[in-house]
Amino acid sequence: MRTITFRLIGLFLLPVVTLLVAFQTYNDEFIKRLLDQFRLYNQQRPTEKVYIHTDRDAYLTGETIWLKGYLVNGSSHEADTLSRVLYVDLVDPMARRVRLRTQLRATSSYAPGQLTLPDSLAAGSYQLRAYTNFMRNYPEAYFFTKTLTILRPDTGAEKNTGTQASNRPDIQFLPEGGQLLTGLVGRVAFKAVNLSGMGIDVKGFVLNTRKDTVTGFSSSHLGMGFFMLKPEPAQTYTAYVPLLDGTLAAYPLPAVQQEGVSMQVENLTNKDNVLVYVMHNKTGIDTTARITLVAQTRGQIYQTARIPFVKKLAMVRLPRAQFPEGISQLTIFDETNKPVCERLIFIHRAEQINVSLEADKPAYRNREQVNLTVTTTDANGKPQAANLSLAVVDAQLAPEVDTNGSTIRSHLLLASDIAGTIEQPEYYFKSANPDRWLKLDILMMTQGWRRFAWADVLSGSVLPNKYPLEGGLSLTGRVVRPNQKDIGGKVKLTFMLAKRDSTRDILIGDTDEAGNYAAYDLDFTDTTTVMIQGLKGSANRNMVITLDQLLVPPVTILKVPYNPLEFRRDELANFIRRTKEYQEIERQIRRNGEVLLNTVTVKAKKYREQDSRVIYGTPDASVKFDQVNTSGRLTFLDVIQGQIAGVQVTGNGLSARVQIRGAANFNGPIEPLFVLDGMPMDLQGVMGVSVQDIDRVDVLKGASAAIYGSRAGGGVISILTKRGKPDYDFSKDVTPGTLIAKLPGYAPLKEFYAPRYDVKKPEHVRPDYRTTLFWAPMIQTDQDGKATVSFFTSDAKTNLRIRAEGLTRSGMPGVGDARVRVE
Repeated sequence: MRTITFRLIGLFLLPVVTLLVAFQTYNDEFIKRLLDQFRLYNQQRPTEKVYIHTDRDAYLTGETIWLKGYLVNGSSHEADTLSRVLYVDLVDPMARRVRLRTQLRATSSYAPGQLTLPDSLAAGSYQLRAYTNFMRNYPEAYFFTKTLTILRPDTGAEKNTGTQASNRPDIQFLPEGGQLLTGLVGRVAFKAVNLSGMGIDVKGFVLNTRKDTVTGFSSSHLGMGFFMLKPEPAQTYTAYVPLLDGTLAAYPLPAVQQEGVSMQVENLTNKDNVLVYVMHNKTGIDTTARITLVAQTRGQIYQTARIPFVKKLAMVRLPRAQFPEGISQLTIFDETNKPVCERLIFIHRAEQINVSLEADKPAYRNREQVNLTVTTTDANGKPQAANLSLAVVDAQLAPEVDTNGSTIRSHLLLASDIAGTIEQPEYYFKSANPDRWLKLDILMMTQGWRRFAWADVLSGSVLPNKYPLEGGLSLTGRVVRPNQKDIGGKVKLTFMLAKRDSTRDILIGDTDEAGNYAAYDLDFTDTTTVMIQGLKGSANRNMVITLDQLLVPPVTILKVPYNPLEFRRDELANFIRRTKEYQEIERQIRRNGEVLLNTVTVKAKKYREQDSRVIYGTPDASVKFDQVNTSGRLTFLDVIQGQIAGVQVTGNGLSARVQIRGAANFNGPIEPLFVLDGMPMDLQGVMGVSVQDIDRVDVLKGASAAIYGSRAGGGVISILTKRGKPDYDFSKDVTPGTLIAKLPGYAPLKEFYAPRYDVKKPEHVRPDYRTTLFWAPMIQTDQDGKATVSFFTSDAKTNLRIRAEGLTRSGMPGVGDARVRVE
């Protein structure tokens, strides 16, 4: 540390132009244009942020994930976002599929809810993903994501058994400001990660073209660090890192530029100002030319400076008081007004709330009431009203994944404004880590910025938002001709929503000229039947209506879950055993609420309806065709693709081909036998059958297909149509120009069950070893910053871990932790 400081001081002994700059309106033409264009850009491209607080990070199948979503303004962090719908997905990252999806109603920017994990879910690491419809206008990297571990009672946690092919770490070398310049001393930051994306400690050295050692380096925190380098003319530089096997791994440093502009930032030593050193090595520049420095935070420009080009080195003082807390972006524009350098910095302003959790006793007995006082204050101890969510878990059954993991504080102020994974983000906000500011500054030199490009801002070419703000649920789609071509003009549409409470909403409207339609701000809960009827002209119903909400949401940008949870063997067994016991308790409680009838025995032979089209028994696999899986599909192969194990479909549309795994002879793969309503046909003959007319597709493999003789050596694919059924009711034919579908509405909000042992109930005789003892998603502290909550301990003699997270209406986040002992 001292060596670095001395070298930096030696670097700046040259004559320096010192500029103290506060935000103001400049007469400079470029500054005016930049401010106007940037303001317009952010008006047309506002941002939202989402954070999800869950009761814990590990669950057993059949359990419920209790959660609360926070929606805030992306610029100010105020809880005043206009979106009213929050989408929450449970993503299987290995299969790149959404396994569960729910839509939560956001009221006053808060969206409590839950996800129930089905018993069929495979064990492993999953990602909880949350976003609003408007956030889809930006890359998925800015969606909220959180890693969860799902366990099964029978198999436990599945682990990635793949072996690492190499012990060579991935190391990126990043010159501060963006480039190395000949003759100018600069800092080079680096970040080393393993194949799992986790930071690893490295050390090495840098050689020039002559193989002379220029400098050594060593990481200081989670694989990150930096070193000084003064590039010489006609030299290239390579870093070497010793590996575990004794070899040296070579990493070329970025190419040295002969001329350019660079900067260094000192954000640690001066309490009142951020010092920005701007330097260049250009020659032959007009003496009236200027370098421009722009500092912006979350879409708002707070400070600008114009620096004379005649000075090779200048220092700009940026007062910290001018910035809000969080990440700021410093950009240097050269004499041609082109952005050439960027650097992220973090401004510390203590704009957070302190959340205090105080129990009325230091220790409790089993099934005793705990009274908890919640207090929220600002950095000066002044009370602040805040909205919080609070979880109480058994510390023995729910071990912490990472004590420095993401919280609402680290997410809003740090992770949500930079791309890439941040390891242990909460480390940088804990006062117990005295070196956190230095390590955070190194993090700022190694992370990227992705929200906008200056070229787009200055050009004025702002792309329109494809996805609008949602004040309620939406129905969007398109009307086309049966051949998928444009409908050619407006179509009158009638929407009918048949809700579960037997009420119906009817809407009437028109598509645009291209056939697109949208119905916004709808309000319905749980599964609702939607019917859409179209009419073009006086009686033309020859059209197909598609609905976007029937499409499976894509997963295009997703990494392997970061930092998955690992249990010890005894912890895993104890967690599964206790959780299964409590799941049985919940089932018994539900049964106690049902009416019990006297035992009635009914004896009869099971009747099985015979279908004359089928000569086989139970097929090896079957796919039922419905409105969901046939929407947007052209042929039956498009529908069954990826749905049946061992059935491989290549291509799509009329050019698709299919093969059943293992069906081959000496001449190669054998095509399966296709049977349409009991009649053998070739592939072309069945490809013309509309997917809307198909009831189901059965697949027979191996010995099961032998009933069809030698023709079925490649297996059998049996297509059964709706019209071919013996008991088909032709009155149920779908009317042309009509779409009927079942859609999920807002997820019903369930109440967290927490037994009260001060009132005797029959179910209290059962043992109580809950993992989550208490979940309160909507705690509101008053004007004095106070709120109280109560819950009861369980039968376990353990420690309880309590965490509260939340924020004020003005956007100040806070986190509070406490421990309670049960004896």
